[in-house]
Amino acid sequence: MTKLTTLFLAGSSSLRWFGDSVGGLRQDRRMRTWTLVELERAFRAAWARDTCDDDDLADWCPENPARGQCGVTAMVLWELAGGALMLGEVHVGAARTGMHWWNRLPGGLEIDLTREQFRSDEVVTPGRPVVPPPAGPRRCRGQYLIL
Repeated sequence: MTKLTTLFLAGSSSLRWFGDSVGGLRQDRRMRTWTLVELERAFRAAWARDTCDDDDLADWCPENPARGQCGVTAMVLWELAGGALMLGEVHVGAARTGMHWWNRLPGGLEIDLTREQFRSDEVVTPGRPVVPPPAGPRRCRGQYLIL
């Protein structure tokens, strides 16, 4: 059972995802809708060192729990809400130092649940939509399965 599944189930004994199996929740005829606030709270409660991208482990700390969580968070939110995965570059000065993931919901609204992870000298470029891999992520697969 993933961290998000555990958090969702703790919030409601009747909570089941409607549709295909997502995050360990199996299909059920009942449907529970979540607000973006509820989803954001659940993600933030689940973030930890074990869900952080290996490339960001040196910078991850409880005071900045969003650090290194963007890829797995964006992928799971995409599975729940659809839309598009967005990918931008992270720059410090003229040097590219990494990549950043967030979501564009089906109505066009862009959601970045890990936006506060960046230091003041880090700048994220405008994103481009990326087609998600059909079998889930190859990078950070362990973190993705935990989240």
